[in-house]
Amino acid sequence: MTGLPNQSASRVDRVVSRIASRVTSRSTINPGPPPDGGLRAWLCVFGTFLVVMNTWGMINSFGAFQSYYITQLNRSPSDISWIGSIDIFFLFFIGTFTGRLTDAGYFRSVAIVGSVLVVAGTLSASACTQYWQLLLAQGVCVGLGNGCLFCPAVALVSTYFAKRRSFAIGITACGSGAGGVIFPIVIREMLPRAGFGWTMRTLGFIQAAALVTALFCLKPRVPPRKTGSFVELAAFKDLDYSFYAAGASLFFWASYIVFFFLAAYARDIQGVSYDQSLDLLMITNGVGIVGRLLLNHLADHVGNLTMFVPTIGAAALLAYCWAPIASRAGLYVWAALCGIALGGIQALFPSALASLTADPQKQGARIGMVFTIVSVSVLTGPPIAGALISAMGGRYLGAQMFAGSSLTLGMVFIFLAREAKRKRMGESFWAKV
Repeated sequence: MTGLPNQSASRVDRVVSRIASRVTSRSTINPGPPPDGGLRAWLCVFGTFLVVMNTWGMINSFGAFQSYYITQLNRSPSDISWIGSIDIFFLFFIGTFTGRLTDAGYFRSVAIVGSVLVVAGTLSASACTQYWQLLLAQGVCVGLGNGCLFCPAVALVSTYFAKRRSFAIGITACGSGAGGVIFPIVIREMLPRAGFGWTMRTLGFIQAAALVTALFCLKPRVPPRKTGSFVELAAFKDLDYSFYAAGASLFFWASYIVFFFLAAYARDIQGVSYDQSLDLLMITNGVGIVGRLLLNHLADHVGNLTMFVPTIGAAALLAYCWAPIASRAGLYVWAALCGIALGGIQALFPSALASLTADPQKQGARIGMVFTIVSVSVLTGPPIAGALISAMGGRYLGAQMFAGSSLTLGMVFIFLAREAKRKRMGESFWAKV
């Protein structure tokens, strides 16, 4: 009888040991290679498409607000561009934190917070009548929400695909083109009829419906990585990663100048109506869907970085070619070509960045660190362009040359990143990198 308590205790110890083993092993189980397809994978792609549509789609539509706010608020182009720039800044800046939280297993909590902030910010903007109010609602609140959604969603998709990763991320990136067409149409049709308040409320309702759907579609595949810091400085020991971060900070200085200022340029320089200026913005976003799909599909065959270099080069050339355009027909053609190149940049940027990290449990943190680095560029780029426009008395030449030069320098560093990765792999110059 005296042995029974010891036997019972040993049984309890064994049970507790099994439970503890199961709990602790959840973060170390190898999930296996990415499936590169299947229902869960494509649902994740669709969910991320909706996230991108309601984050980058709205950002790519900011040109519609830029032109309207300049007139209604009587502020300079540089002042108004700060609203959109702060939005993009927070989207990227908090990427380090939201990416690491995603790796740690908190994706759903972060995504819910992000969805609430995006919708709340857009609905709050509907009641704004002053510049500082829009800065807080449409800039800070929506930007923080975007940051809680975009980096975690992209990191999630990257864990489901390997061979077809570029194509999958290209599909998700088409969300920015879709949003960049849908939202300007809503703005153009509702603004003169229903007013600014109900236009913003309608946009908020669209975002709410889409983001709730996205939350049902997005589900993490890899087990959480509980340990580890938010910043993994060891990543910068890899030359390809460091060159990539430097290149991204340069080309992102210029990547949103067209989206912010094209509509205003068309009205100020070409003399088109407000509706026609929005047509140009929709062409840039709509045709950009082709660039996002086609260039990412090609990247799966020739390599992400290999495809990225000429894409940035084409965008730089188009930025320089913006200055001599004298006709409306030429501007429409240029807007379409620019949409393909800039759409390709937006789509290839996350897929090329994800290709630099082999460990899926570190995708969120490493993607997030680069996002934080480029946040300074997207914060300052459009306001610098706006300041150049004001300093040159409404002429856009300085902003156009600034955009072309930033893209050119960015292309050089992305090429260096490609070469560093190629040499690390021990491959020839023409290899898939």
